[in-house]
Amino acid sequence: MARVKVGVTAHRRHKKILKMAKGYRGARHAQFKKANELVMKALYYARRDRRAKKREFRKLWIIRINAAARMNGLTYSRLIAGLTKAGVEVNRKMLSEMAIHDPQGFTKVCEVAKNA
Repeated sequence: MARVKVGVTAHRRHKKILKMAKGYRGARHAQFKKANELVMKALYYARRDRRAKKREFRKLWIIRINAAARMNGLTYSRLIAGLTKAGVEVNRKMLSEMAIHDPQGFTKVCEVAKNA
């Protein structure tokens, strides 16, 4: 069986990593070993923070909804419970946007939650 040389494959792999390391300073954008370490770390951070971003935004929406609900004489939990009982399916992002940009509409939503 013939010997398999890894030259072409390794070159392609190195080029891919070095391309991802563009803009890094010093040896980090030129040497494969350094670039590979940094790119792997960067990819790890990117994946982790994509997950964290979802949590952060949900927390922000809940804080905004709670503040607006308290201005209408409700708490966040009572508002969500009332909307669930009333069968209103509005996600937290949209409730938050309503609280900021359409206070009258949000007040109506609060009334629906109070009555349910």
